[in-house]
Amino acid sequence: MATKPTSLPRRRPTESTRPRDDDGAARSAGHDARQAAAVVAVKKLFAAETGSFFLILGTTLFMVVLGLVMVLSSSSVEQYIASRHTSFFGAFVRQSMYAAIGVPLMLIASRLPVSFYRRYAWHILGAAVFLQLLVFSPLGYEVGGNRNWIQLGEGFSAQPSEAVKLALAIWLGMILAVKRDLLDDWKHLAIPLVPVVGVAVGLVVLGGDLGTTMVMLLLVFAAVWFAGVRLRYLAVPVLFLAAAIPLIASGSASRNERIAAWMSGCTDSSDYQAACWQTLHGTWALASGGLFGVGLGNSKSKWSWLPEADNDFIFAIIGEELGLIGAIVVLALFVVLAVGFVKIIRRTNDPFVRVVTGAVTAWIIGQALINIAVVLGLLPVLGVPLPLISAGGSALIVTLAAIGVVLSFARRAEEPLAGRGAPRQRVGSLR
Repeated sequence: MATKPTSLPRRRPTESTRPRDDDGAARSAGHDARQAAAVVAVKKLFAAETGSFFLILGTTLFMVVLGLVMVLSSSSVEQYIASRHTSFFGAFVRQSMYAAIGVPLMLIASRLPVSFYRRYAWHILGAAVFLQLLVFSPLGYEVGGNRNWIQLGEGFSAQPSEAVKLALAIWLGMILAVKRDLLDDWKHLAIPLVPVVGVAVGLVVLGGDLGTTMVMLLLVFAAVWFAGVRLRYLAVPVLFLAAAIPLIASGSASRNERIAAWMSGCTDSSDYQAACWQTLHGTWALASGGLFGVGLGNSKSKWSWLPEADNDFIFAIIGEELGLIGAIVVLALFVVLAVGFVKIIRRTNDPFVRVVTGAVTAWIIGQALINIAVVLGLLPVLGVPLPLISAGGSALIVTLAAIGVVLSFARRAEEPLAGRGAPRQRVGSLR
């Protein structure tokens, strides 16, 4: 007999029969987590623990932009002539490419830990010295009486002495930090400082670049000063340099001519067409600018009257086009940059950070003062560019890399090597 089918209650949906939305939710949550992590990583890339980081970074980027504008203005006429009346933008495009390399390099250098620079100081210096040696090989060539350049390809050249500056600053910071407890003994100061610095600077001297030599010596003296070396130990090197620099300066006929014309005040009319041409036209450019300048792009000196208008004498074009106010703004920017560097020096107890930052400060600010002094006629023409503003790839890229090294120090509130409670090391003891 057939049984009557019973009406069973319909089974309530359970988790096994529900649509499985949890996998999608998990995937969505994972995607959101990864997106949040990426945002955090980007924020961390530009994060800094001190205000000095943004002060230095902002000032540097502003000066690079100002330099690009002034390179375009000061070089446009010469580029138009050189390109056979086809383009005004040759030097500007090249400088923009150098800035596009230098700024990311600066940000990468700012992310590297301090231990990286300590560990590889010898390697960095060795590579820079090797590049400097290439100027005496078939790759090297002479510019303006200085054999300080290498040609690496069609239209691509570099100045290795710029890299030697940065390498020397890092190496000095490392070696003086290692010997910080032995600096009262002049023997530990002399070895290996004297031979290594002698080789690095000597190679630049052999190339005949007096301006770069002066900047490097300024860098070295700043490093030993901030390391706390007693000043009486520096008496012998200072006396030696006082005797050596005139000999180095007299090693070139063109340099002798420039120095003699500068010492005479360019009063001899026969020097007008020769050694005094650049100095006098630089002075006239500054004088014609007045208080507010003749206007951006309206310089008359850049019409083939002022040699190296976009490089060594770009400050004269700034004074002509932007006036005394523009020149003071440039000076103020270097002062702000120096203040940012000094803040890092004052807040750290790490001798490595102090020495490297002090050396970079002396290099950049000292070179700027030398360049401006040359334009004002206070020094003979030395061929030293204005940092971050003058045209030139090697100088811009390496200077930005050096600032990146200092920015890596600015990311840390205090170095763990010494600790906050440790006494500060003396600087430049007179004993």
